[in-house]
Amino acid sequence: MKVLIMNGDDGTGAHGLDPWLSRFGVRLLGKGHTIQELRLRDLGIKRCLGCWNCWWTSPGVCIHKDGMSDVLKEIIAADLVFWGIPLVLGAQSSLAKHCQDRMIPLVHPYITLVKGECHHRARYAHYPRHALALASGSGDTTEDLDLAALLFSRFALNLKSGVDYWTTTATGPEEAADAAIGA
Repeated sequence: MKVLIMNGDDGTGAHGLDPWLSRFGVRLLGKGHTIQELRLRDLGIKRCLGCWNCWWTSPGVCIHKDGMSDVLKEIIAADLVFWGIPLVLGAQSSLAKHCQDRMIPLVHPYITLVKGECHHRARYAHYPRHALALASGSGDTTEDLDLAALLFSRFALNLKSGVDYWTTTATGPEEAADAAIGA
């Protein structure tokens, strides 16, 4: 299985995601999976302008020339995208949100009904499944975690997928890796 690890740590070390995700990846490599890790902080991801050029002017291609073009290719090529995201003020970090906002080129602007809800049509034949690890602090409540996981599941649904598994970094990375791949 090809697993793409999306590292949403801001690089301060405050969330401890880098070492946690490293151990997570080592576990999956040991089980024979192909791993690629993208550190969002290193990609210079710009904010979505809401210009819709990626839908109308240059379908599937954003006007920004930054690391997101590589991210989009890697997401479509993956079987599982594992997100390591710090919880900040009860929600995902702005870095992760900017990245997710920029994934709109992965779908068509045209709408279809899915279980009674309006969603964009798929642009590609294959979309990966998603999994999530939230790095939370001592002030985060169970309600904060549940809400962040719910919002993330809505994001995955809009990308023609779902969330197979979610946890916090309080769970050991080896245990999380086994659960994320269904081992």
